[in-house]
Amino acid sequence: MPTDVVEVREPVMVVDDDEFVRESTSLLLKKHGFDVSSFADASDALHQFINGDFSAVLTDLRMPGLSGIDLLSKIRDINTEVPVIIMTAYADLDSAVGAIKKGAFDFIMKPYTPEHLVHALNKAVNYNRLVLMEKSYKRRLEADVSRRTQELTDALSKLKSLSKEVAVRLTAISEFRNTDVGSHVNRIGLYSAKIALELGMGSDFIEELTFASSMHDIGKVGIPDRLLLKPGPLVTNEFATMRTHSEIGFKMLSGSEFPSLQMAASIALNHHERWDGSGYPGGLKGESIPIEGRIVMLADQYDALRSTRFYKKPFDHARAVEIITEGDGRTVPEHFDPKLLKIFKEHHRSFDEIFSSNRD
Repeated sequence: MPTDVVEVREPVMVVDDDEFVRESTSLLLKKHGFDVSSFADASDALHQFINGDFSAVLTDLRMPGLSGIDLLSKIRDINTEVPVIIMTAYADLDSAVGAIKKGAFDFIMKPYTPEHLVHALNKAVNYNRLVLMEKSYKRRLEADVSRRTQELTDALSKLKSLSKEVAVRLTAISEFRNTDVGSHVNRIGLYSAKIALELGMGSDFIEELTFASSMHDIGKVGIPDRLLLKPGPLVTNEFATMRTHSEIGFKMLSGSEFPSLQMAASIALNHHERWDGSGYPGGLKGESIPIEGRIVMLADQYDALRSTRFYKKPFDHARAVEIITEGDGRTVPEHFDPKLLKIFKEHHRSFDEIFSSNRD
């Protein structure tokens, strides 16, 4: 088989106002396996190009009405890749070179030799085939990358969800040892998220806070049952032991490279610090207390007031709000960050909704 014969019938367009040249060129190309559409008028050819699918265009340079250069320009506005070959007489050689600069694939001098013409068309349709193959490959590659990226994203999301669920379930151990309010850890996250949202914190901070706050009391696993389950109030030395749960929790969670656990360690250590400096374990005051600690301190205080404990009955929402905002001798408004206290006053009904919809 000759090297230049096309194995598949590639659709090509021939445009020439000279009937003899048009017909003889079309017959030659058909003989060599091309599917030829021929046109005497460039405007008709352009209309057909818009509505068709061609692997190459062969056009005369000089034609009445729309010239070969004009046709090339309009085709390039539609499609920048389909190869366009210009046929020209020797006298128009400079124009042909100019057409190359404007995006023509090649040019052929008239009168042409059949071998040269067939070779030029083969080269053009093979170029077009390679372009289409490359585009198809890129589309498949992009689709494959997109699919694999989504699979990786889904896998990481599942791993992240699993990690958080394991952490929350392990955290619940300390809560079940201390109280029959098993949903306490979940509510703390929701209260904290509400406060952070109204405070204008970013979504990443809110997500980490919601997760990390659930571990605020994880240090209670190191407190003896005789203290955790004691039905009455703690005496001085017992209360001192109970207070160590903050530092125990910090030691359990500190040293991690993950931001969520770093925040959890900070919360475990600081969620009993008070704005006026009367808290523990560090007696920190004001903004020296990390914001996550201040937020969880308020959330934990509200939930503790609403919850049943071995040593107390639960308060209703109105009484819990009154204690936090006005004080009861043991709890005073000065314990809380004023900005957070203001948010609580304005949105306390949301706290009641969270508590009511997340009971055990």
